[in-house]
Amino acid sequence: MPSALLWVPVTVAAATAQVFRNGAQANLTQKIGTLGATQVRFIFGLPFAALFLASALAILGAEVPPVGAPSLGWCGLGALAQIAATALMLQVMRERAFGVAYAYIKTEPVLVAIMGVVLLHDVLGALSWLAIGVVTAGVLLASTKPSDARLLLKEGRLIVLGTLGGGLFGLSAIAFRAAIETLGTGDFVINSLSMLVLSLAIQSALLGLYLALRQREAFLGSLREWRVSLGAGFLGAAASSGWFIAFSLTAAANVRTLALIEMPLAALVSRRISGKGLAANEWWGTGVILAGLALLLYAHAA
Repeated sequence: MPSALLWVPVTVAAATAQVFRNGAQANLTQKIGTLGATQVRFIFGLPFAALFLASALAILGAEVPPVGAPSLGWCGLGALAQIAATALMLQVMRERAFGVAYAYIKTEPVLVAIMGVVLLHDVLGALSWLAIGVVTAGVLLASTKPSDARLLLKEGRLIVLGTLGGGLFGLSAIAFRAAIETLGTGDFVINSLSMLVLSLAIQSALLGLYLALRQREAFLGSLREWRVSLGAGFLGAAASSGWFIAFSLTAAANVRTLALIEMPLAALVSRRISGKGLAANEWWGTGVILAGLALLLYAHAA
């Protein structure tokens, strides 16, 4: 029986891997464009996810669990929701400043919490709800410059698109957790990695077909940059493995809230690389985020 708080280090490890994956994808974006860099996390991540699953099966002496219709349905829903959410996120980022777009998308923890209660009957305590609210407020503060703050409530179309993107990311988290749970008994690591491989296979097939028909150059570009693409794929698979394993251990809202530790981590990495200090709103926002995360951990340790 895994520890009740095992999801905490697993989530932090996943968030750390995601920070470095985002850095690798940013490097790829400059070379092969947004779409080419985005598909790397799915198509190049799939072989590594399959390798992780094969290794776990060998180490634990287990077998791949049978996948019934409920698990397949939830996994397919999560895969489609994640692709749609990514497309909406890119659309908003094309039309609005990155910070404002990020603020819209990162309403996700609140939406995940609500959907978790409605769809999976996940129960969250009052302190957990408060922590989710505090962390979300910190994200809004850290990701939005004072000069851009007025834009948060402007342009209704982008508000709808951004919030919908956050909702779809939330729905994918809920769906992946449901897919793992509906597998029934079995080792939580094997069940989690099995659903990860299935979801990436669905996403790779769909994106591969689209790229072959409409954006062949994006895929060819990732092949030309295969070294960086492999690195981004590995980091993406490592991060996703962490998310899926954490989903099997606790409510998706807890995972997606603690996942926002990526913001302080990313800020530290960026500062080390660029030498630029954080703006005042970023310092204040980071402080609020860390306070909210501490409250979340206290709620679960109490």
